Amino acid sequence: MPSKLAPTKANLIWAKSSLKRAKKGYELLDKKRTILIKEMMDLNKRAGELQKEIEDSFKESYEALEEATITMGSETIYEIAKTAKREEPYKIQFRSVMGVELPEIKYYQNRLKVDHSIHKTTTAFDLAEADMHKLKELIYELAEVETSVFKLAREIKKTGKRANALDKIQIPKFESIKTEIDNTLQEKEREDFFRLKKVKDKKSKD
Repeated sequence: MPSKLAPTKANLIWAKSSLKRAKKGYELLDKKRTILIKEMMDLNKRAGELQKEIEDSFKESYEALEEATITMGSETIYEIAKTAKREEPYKIQFRSVMGVELPEIKYYQNRLKVDHSIHKTTTAFDLAEADMHKLKELIYELAEVETSVFKLAREIKKTGKRANALDKIQIPKFESIKTEIDNTLQEKEREDFFRLKKVKDKKSKD
């Protein structure tokens, strides 16, 4: 775009059209930013809840495991641990929120299966095992939520910069161009009107 536009009707139409697009773009970006902020706040709240649940569950399972170690012996617990099956692989899918791809972890949600004789374990060990099984699901969800919060925060910052550029730079610039061309054209029309009036007055006198 030239630094100084000629004051023509074509350039006035261009300035008005550019201003309209800039305002529409700002409205869309502002709406997007609002939706993303709400989504991030909801996920941030969930992340806090998950962190508390994980902390409590870790504490309970550790205390139960300590008790089980005392009553069963560490060697017995180690032998039982070696028989545990490997975790099924997980997949990462995505859901879109205003164009931002947020992860969703898909994994096999199996029920806790006891692969060892219940006569070898104590209640404390069984509680620790159940808590650890629950922890896996909580950790998966927390990883999903925290990654989503990070991606949303980055997109909100990016969207904010683009919205501010339109609001503080582009929109005022197009408004200024439109006003300047409009004023120049109006002044020219007034000059043409008075010039034509003088010509008519002169003709009528003649």
